[in-house]
Amino acid sequence: MASAHPTKFSEDDLRRRVQRRLGGGIASAPTPQAGGDHELNPEWPEAEEHGPVRRPCAVLVPVTIHPTGAWVLMTRRADHLPQHAGQIAFPGGKIGPEDRSPVNAALREAYEEIGLHPQFVDIIGRLEDYRTATGFDIAPFLGIVRAGFTLVPDHNEVAQILQVPLAFLMQPANHQIREVIWRGRPRRFYAMPYKQHYIWGATAGILRRMYERLYSE
Repeated sequence: MASAHPTKFSEDDLRRRVQRRLGGGIASAPTPQAGGDHELNPEWPEAEEHGPVRRPCAVLVPVTIHPTGAWVLMTRRADHLPQHAGQIAFPGGKIGPEDRSPVNAALREAYEEIGLHPQFVDIIGRLEDYRTATGFDIAPFLGIVRAGFTLVPDHNEVAQILQVPLAFLMQPANHQIREVIWRGRPRRFYAMPYKQHYIWGATAGILRRMYERLYSE
């Protein structure tokens, strides 16, 4: 599929694309269709309507603006965590009873994990929910992070905070499809290696969906 990329991944361009491709009100509305790991693995049970028990989650896709363009904040999860230890992820987690909506959960988790205060985040859109093989239904919210923020990682959950250029993540040449044997049979997934970081799984899958919605032609 051909793609048309701006010469500079700017805030104005990103906002225009979100408005044109996602429309107004998407930040609070449920998404009409869930993508996920099953798109590359249609033979697996989560591709079925009555698949594994699902757990609702929300993540923030935080975009910071620099003179060099737009960058995406991500974390490397702590190595001692019981699930997805050491993986590159967006700040986020399970939607709790204290959360009034999925977007509030995403903002709360970002504040708890990396100290990003909600007052610096302007939510501009919601991408399609993403379903994982490990039982999570993830609601991703795209947000512009305004200048003046500070980050303080919670080392109980986060080993490292990193920033990756949006231009790299939205370039389809960097979207690899890899395969491993998992639970006794082949499992395919997206991967986007960047420098020493290995971005893969649900994080890469959400970024791939973001590219398809906002940047593919």
